[in-house]
Amino acid sequence: MKILLVFLFCVIAATLAQAQPSRFSREKYVEKGDTLAYRLLFPDANRQRKYPLVIFLHGSGERGSDNDAQLKWGVMNFATDQNMLAHPAIVIAPQCPERQTWSNVTPTENRKGMTLNIEPSKPMRLLIGLIRQLETTMPVDTNRIYITGLSMGGYGTFDALERYPNLFAAAVPVCGAGDTSRAASIAHVPMWIYHGAEDPAVNPLHGLAMFEALTNAGAHPGFTQYPEVGHFSWLGAYSDPLMMEWLFRQHK
Repeated sequence: MKILLVFLFCVIAATLAQAQPSRFSREKYVEKGDTLAYRLLFPDANRQRKYPLVIFLHGSGERGSDNDAQLKWGVMNFATDQNMLAHPAIVIAPQCPERQTWSNVTPTENRKGMTLNIEPSKPMRLLIGLIRQLETTMPVDTNRIYITGLSMGGYGTFDALERYPNLFAAAVPVCGAGDTSRAASIAHVPMWIYHGAEDPAVNPLHGLAMFEALTNAGAHPGFTQYPEVGHFSWLGAYSDPLMMEWLFRQHK
């Protein structure tokens, strides 16, 4: 297993060496005096065709206002030479401000589940406003809007799906959690859930619970749980070429 992990890190390092943060322009979305900073990747100068839109939600450790930290994990895998050639897409990586979250959920009394609160968090409200703006100002294929996120962003991915079930064509929540009582409302959305079997930060039972709830609702989600892996399950998830191929095949 240690040899496998070393090999995995080498592959990731070699892949990310091809991707540069400068490929992501620095942008801001403003709505009613509130601002959401984000980074934007556009595949090329050809605006005569439509592109899929990928929304990437970072974890709690990358919150802030520098509009840079959110590129630390995962999203750079979408910006490699190989992936941009095989799967050209518009990618946005918004940054959640300090002390705020993508999701607005309340743990159940036994803390084994989540209940979605009525109102979205401010960052989520701004994110949806940004998506709606991009649909009209950029060549977005509205039948291929994908959302993914890790840790706090995994929670945010489920939150966005459950609030806006008809917006997304596919989703990849990584080490996240959601409201299982709403699984039937998102059973039509293709999904691939990732988690680490020994995650000390987000109990892997949360990912499993969503998988089971979706399956019971008639969905056919993917579910990958890495053995002997803790919270950093996103290292495997975003470097998985099968996941990338699967994601970009999805259409409404």
